[in-house]
Amino acid sequence: MSVLPKPDLIVDTIESSVIPERPNDPKHYHYLVFIGRFQPFHSGHKAVIDEALKRAGHVIMLIGSANLPRSLRNPFTVAERSAMIKGAYSAADAARIHCVALDDALYNDTRWLKYVQAGVKSVTGDLQTDIGLIGHSKDSSSYYLSLFPSWASVSVPNYHNLSATPIRDSYLMGAIPTHERTPESTRKVLNDFKQTDSYQLLHEEAGFIDKYKKRWESAPYPPTFMTVDALVVQSGHILLVERRAMPGRGLWALPGGFINPKETLFDACVRELREETLLKVPEPALRGSCHSQHTFDDPYRSARGRTITQAFYFQLKNDIKGLPKVKGGDDAAKAFWLPLAELDAKMMFEDHYAIITKMVGL
Repeated sequence: MSVLPKPDLIVDTIESSVIPERPNDPKHYHYLVFIGRFQPFHSGHKAVIDEALKRAGHVIMLIGSANLPRSLRNPFTVAERSAMIKGAYSAADAARIHCVALDDALYNDTRWLKYVQAGVKSVTGDLQTDIGLIGHSKDSSSYYLSLFPSWASVSVPNYHNLSATPIRDSYLMGAIPTHERTPESTRKVLNDFKQTDSYQLLHEEAGFIDKYKKRWESAPYPPTFMTVDALVVQSGHILLVERRAMPGRGLWALPGGFINPKETLFDACVRELREETLLKVPEPALRGSCHSQHTFDDPYRSARGRTITQAFYFQLKNDIKGLPKVKGGDDAAKAFWLPLAELDAKMMFEDHYAIITKMVGL
């Protein structure tokens, strides 16, 4: 959905005083649900689970941003995050903690709610049992609560104001989190991951982004960037590029880029499309095939900073001669047509998979 998952926590809650007293049931709930990205799992997250284990028979951990490629914002897999979580507890307590992968659904609240319900049901068997939500109260709690009206909520105080973002950022720049901020199980996963090629790629990208942002430090206010992306479909295939440079080197992406100072968004999109794919379609035909456009502005969509993109959806006419020829150019290592059935979220750059599913209706 468009505003979720957030760093550290997805579900915001109301005060725990709303929980009905059950003197004969010290657990209060059969299940408490904790939704977050846990990138990485830290002592603040553990404090929430500690409370949940006191108040429920079972704790369901919905681990967000699943099935995405490793990135600066999402460096750890669901399996790695599950190891951080369960490894922080005894075998008996770990058996009461159920880790479930939760896919993102940026720009589609309804689909995200369906994923949450399905994740909970995969553990409980139904959605009518005694279920509650647990987490930290935040400013937008009333909005999040409205998404789950049938589930009560438990609020837990923020533990030393910990946030996963600075822990993750410093780790990717080379530091190891301290025991005050992370459980031993998290530090073990982080130490093991630091020896891998995947970490080295992210470490290199973190350095690139750090230098990129420093170029804007003297600006009077944080900059907002404007980009365009071209979503081109013909005969059940979508036109993609493989990124040549950081960020996201080697990932699949929609053709696109930054606008020039004196061009419209549509002109910028057509220019970037032709530069990156050398698409063999006459420009008048290409411009005439534009079906729709949409703005994508999730605040966390790009590691480079606040970046808003305008995506244009081109529907090319089917042709018995086949798909138009393409070839990678400019920032693209290669350009290629991919069957829509073979789209893979784990290969897509930033939020491009969400853009495609939103505009094409997959």
